[in-house]
Amino acid sequence: MTTPYAEVIGDPIAHSKSPAIHGFWIAQLGLAADYRAHRVEEGALGDYIERRRRDADWRGCNVTMPHKQAIVPLLDRIDPSAACVGAVNTVVREGDQLTGYNTDVAGFLEPLSEVLAAPHLFRMARVLGTGGAARAIISGLSGHGFTIVLAGRNPDKARALLHELVPEGEHHAIDLAHFAQPTDFAFDDRAQCCDLVVNASPLGMRGQPPLCFDWSHAPPGSIAYDIVTDPAETEFLANARNAGFGTIDGMAMLIGQAAAAFERFFGAAPPRKDDAELRRRLGG
Repeated sequence: MTTPYAEVIGDPIAHSKSPAIHGFWIAQLGLAADYRAHRVEEGALGDYIERRRRDADWRGCNVTMPHKQAIVPLLDRIDPSAACVGAVNTVVREGDQLTGYNTDVAGFLEPLSEVLAAPHLFRMARVLGTGGAARAIISGLSGHGFTIVLAGRNPDKARALLHELVPEGEHHAIDLAHFAQPTDFAFDDRAQCCDLVVNASPLGMRGQPPLCFDWSHAPPGSIAYDIVTDPAETEFLANARNAGFGTIDGMAMLIGQAAAAFERFFGAAPPRKDDAELRRRLGG
């Protein structure tokens, strides 16, 4: 008897928490299924997809760096929301077709649901990073009326990304280094405003250089959101908390996007009532 399975692919992949998340839900629901991690090097993506097409037990995969954009032309269909983002983080076998989805948008927005349900006169997000995750974050926030300030090590790339994803509106591109130095900018009254500072880059991840952000650049009442999951408590979040800002860690987005993918892979909703225990097991 064979066992249906899904997996996460990327390079590197050993650090991924996705097998622990999906494995926890599989056990909680008592499903006869499996979830794995599989390293796929940059030049081997096409061969991987062709081999999995022939594997009847394979239900799909989550996709992480560096494949979120490269995998798009290898699939049969792209969900409209993923097409808007221009990146795929979830591939699902649907009959004889492979469909690409992007659950990063829903996962990112999930912990912001109460904030976004409140009325605001103005919403601004400082988004740090221009990779695949930033694409989903920009798409999600722009759909909720945010003005985006996108910071990258290459401002021209940031500007091009804004032009591609959100050509309408007064959005801004800036050099990431701008935020490393203190500022004495006097912010105006932030009542009825919503301000986010989002690390959408791998900076601050274990084994990566730190993210240099001076919190004098954040308006009063800002929320710091770091998508890095290893470690869950990053220097970026610790510094934000010490400066008096609210924080959201990367575990929130990781679990949220995984939940949306899990249901597509295995046809069952994960038991979200156990999120606290799942976070404990993940070390978050």
